[in-house]
Amino acid sequence: MLRDKEINKILESSSMIVCGYAFMWMEDGNIRIIGLNNPNHALVIRPNGEVLETNMDDVEVEIVIGYWTRNQKYMKEDS
Repeated sequence: MLRDKEINKILESSSMIVCGYAFMWMEDGNIRIIGLNNPNHALVIRPNGEVLETNMDDVEVEIVIGYWTRNQKYMKEDS
């Protein structure tokens, strides 16, 4: 389990938070998604929603991809 300090670091580096998931841009243009209620659950996707790697189960992946699809227009671009 991550400590509060580590979770705060995730929150600060996030470009968007939706329903307990932190979405952040990676240097390669992909998106890293971390579950804040269970920070050991992570997902990396392309902007088009293609899953590159994950340790989430299939149901959670589908839920998170749905959050991405409906909310990606609100994601802040990194400067």
